[in-house]
Amino acid sequence: MTKQYHIALKRGEIAHNVLLCGDYVRAEKISKFFDRIKLRKQNREFVTYTGTYKKIPVSVMATGIGPANIEIALIELSQIAKNLTVIRVGSCGGLQKYTSLGDLIISSGALRLENTSLFFVPEGYPAVAHYEVLLALKKSAEELKIKYHIGLTATAPGFYGAQGRQINGFPLITSDITKYFRMMGILNFEMETSTLLTLAQLKNYRAGSICTVFVDRYKYKIINEQLKKQAEAHCIKTALKSIELLNN
Repeated sequence: MTKQYHIALKRGEIAHNVLLCGDYVRAEKISKFFDRIKLRKQNREFVTYTGTYKKIPVSVMATGIGPANIEIALIELSQIAKNLTVIRVGSCGGLQKYTSLGDLIISSGALRLENTSLFFVPEGYPAVAHYEVLLALKKSAEELKIKYHIGLTATAPGFYGAQGRQINGFPLITSDITKYFRMMGILNFEMETSTLLTLAQLKNYRAGSICTVFVDRYKYKIINEQLKKQAEAHCIKTALKSIELLNN
């Protein structure tokens, strides 16, 4: 079979357990936890490592930013592998008073603010995490003694206007969407989860999302480098442990 157009992978080069992240540097960090790396391949922003973690076949792919890239990644992965388990390992902005910098947020479902998924399903179609992945992520965080929250995520199609960031010269239609989402009980803002969960449901894949709070949108604080490094490692370790649990 010929390789896929964007991810440049062919059958046999991807494991059935896949971790997705936006940042190629994070993908490299995740690969360093592998027992061994059998393949590293890059095409455009898509960087993939395939190997084993505790003898379990696993791949990590950096997709770049946004729902459109997640669509490309998941659809092309589905052409070369079956029965995937896919977990997003990302970063986000915390919306609630109690979602502190460095906390982990495990998405039970996502508000579909992006329109990529609308080309596959209607507006009312729910984007929900697979229950087995959700429980595995929860158990992993608890066993690792890492602070986490479970709840709803808002997936935006952009970083600035779509997430209510006030930038001089770029007026917003809605002045403070974070306020309304906070009142709705939404935990965090990010840019990929709802597309992943929606498309995974169409293929009956097990999928979930875990993100580290890098920006506190309640107190308007940004994580420092020391805490960022620790929190990112916590997110990676939790996701990998959940893969272990899901394969036992």
